[in-house]
Amino acid sequence: MSEINLLKRYPSGNPNVAKRESAKTNEHVRVSREYGKMYFDGPREYGYGGYRYDGRWVAIAEDMIAHWNLKPGMRVLDIGAAKGFLVKDFMIACKGIEAFGLDISEYALMNCETEVVGRLHLGNCAQLPFPDNSFDAVVCINTIHNLERDECVQAVKEIERVALNGNAYIQVDSYRTEEQRELFENWVLTAYTHDYPDGWKDLFNEAGYTGDYYWTIIGGE
Repeated sequence: MSEINLLKRYPSGNPNVAKRESAKTNEHVRVSREYGKMYFDGPREYGYGGYRYDGRWVAIAEDMIAHWNLKPGMRVLDIGAAKGFLVKDFMIACKGIEAFGLDISEYALMNCETEVVGRLHLGNCAQLPFPDNSFDAVVCINTIHNLERDECVQAVKEIERVALNGNAYIQVDSYRTEEQRELFENWVLTAYTHDYPDGWKDLFNEAGYTGDYYWTIIGGE
């Protein structure tokens, strides 16, 4: 396993944690975990506040393609693909690459980018509907932490199973300090599982994971 930030060119944001904390209720959490219209395209307190394509994932796709030396005809899977933005941008960054996605949200898949119609699968990352070693690379960004810990372990096992030669990248919610943990807990809507980096590394080892990984941290690295 290797700790590497493959999202280093992703535009940095400045989430209004105080506003989210003051507005968040159990109902907001419940609705957001349905991963429906309110989560993606409803008011900000329920999730994204409007999940729209803007091409920001092209740079990320380029870095991932270079990291694994992906070529036209190779297969890549984005787990937690939502509306397929990264899937689309893989195909922009490398003409001829076979990019696919999986997400638990029927709403996201029904409102996906037109270029990825037929490339997105409805499903749970703890039970991937693909054969062993069926992808040259597998990406899973800010997704498995939305499962309980036992399912997280199973999801990581599934990622390892379908990724050829361990070519996988997982990014999850984490924190390095108590202050960052407090910020995260005030902000989070959907995550069931979260931990310090060492705790996540223990989980990866438990699952037999051999791919790469990194952290999404509110309030710094």
